[in-house]
Amino acid sequence: MSSTIMQAPGFVPGEDAPGEEEEAKNPFLVALGERARALRSRRGMTRKALAAAADVSERHLANLEYGVGNASILVLLDVARALQCSLAELLGDVTTTSPEWLMLRELLENRDEATLHRVRVAVGELLGTGGANASHGRQRSTQVALIGLRGAGKSTLGAMLAEDLGFPFVELSREIEKFAGCSISEIQALYGQNAYRRYERRALEESIQIYPEAVIATPGGIVSDPANFNLLLQHCTTVWLQAEPEDHMKRVVAQGDTRPMAASREAMDDLKSILAGRAAFYSKAEFQLDTSAQELQPTFVALRSLVRKALELPS
Repeated sequence: MSSTIMQAPGFVPGEDAPGEEEEAKNPFLVALGERARALRSRRGMTRKALAAAADVSERHLANLEYGVGNASILVLLDVARALQCSLAELLGDVTTTSPEWLMLRELLENRDEATLHRVRVAVGELLGTGGANASHGRQRSTQVALIGLRGAGKSTLGAMLAEDLGFPFVELSREIEKFAGCSISEIQALYGQNAYRRYERRALEESIQIYPEAVIATPGGIVSDPANFNLLLQHCTTVWLQAEPEDHMKRVVAQGDTRPMAASREAMDDLKSILAGRAAFYSKAEFQLDTSAQELQPTFVALRSLVRKALELPS
């Protein structure tokens, strides 16, 4: 396959190496080129040999290494294959930034989910930053966190469970709004997703510190941030409240709000897509409960029994 790299504005064909447009170079492209050269050197390959192996012209490869060519993703993929490295390493992913990171990636590559879970738990225990809540004889947390997509019943069942246990009920979304001084939608519109995740982290940390016993209803997207989700798994007994997509939608609409699908004509397809994308993360919870299987009261009884047994409380 013959690949191409776009020439940077002002590049004069025929010169051995770019040198006139140093100030105009994009920092990311410069860093990308430096990594490409470093990886080539580590492999002991000449530029000519790499160009041949990647089926890229020497000229285009020079552009890439000097940070003056805006390479297509296919070029980068070809170069990564020729260098026998991952595309992540060429692009500069954090898990490729040192020999130890690379060796860990190699050890974990192609492992099944069960093995990766055991590794995550072991690493969490080693670092003291998370792991299976009750593993290795740790005392089970009396902070119960309900996770799941909007409309699963976290607020309704969470309030009922908190009252039954005599624990405070914490809706993390409300705590986030208190920190920010505005609504969730305003946080995201005014400050962006990164700011929202920072507020989410602060609200979660404070809730865990303030309430040694609590039932916490979490935002549906908390699983989208690995750091926040790890913190939740470390400190809380977690229950994934599952529901059929139709029930999710019906309950959210009954609340008078279809966020985050309000502007979409294909709301149900959007909801199913979000649920499918998050299900693998929700399944990391210690317990699961289907809230579509029964009416509210028997569902609460099942949740109450599950949690009381987990916390070793009388039924």
